[in-house]
Amino acid sequence: QVQLVESGGGLVQAGGSLRLSCVASGLIFSINHMGWYRQAPGKQRERVAAITPGGSTVYADSVKGRFTISRDNAKNTVYLQMNSLKPEDTAVYYCNGGRMSFGSWGQGTQVTVSS
Repeated sequence: QVQLVESGGGLVQAGGSLRLSCVASGLIFSINHMGWYRQAPGKQRERVAAITPGGSTVYADSVKGRFTISRDNAKNTVYLQMNSLKPEDTAVYYCNGGRMSFGSWGQGTQVTVSS
């Protein structure tokens, strides 16, 4: 069973930065596409970034140029560097498969951006 543990969220002022981490277990991490998702109150969960096993990346238009996804296969960890944060980035952030869910979700990490 895949387990995902997200961390690194917090409260930050608009314009600030945060770095999220997600440690994955129960899978062969290096061969899997990985992604970061977020869900704001009253909204559907959306994918914000994804990274292929080879390191190619894709971003939602709303975060392009501000967020950077990366991975460390030796640590089974995927990161999301978030810069120039905006109040509309406030959400619970989750990691999961980059193309489809692994079937279970972690607890997520709360990101709150104050104006």
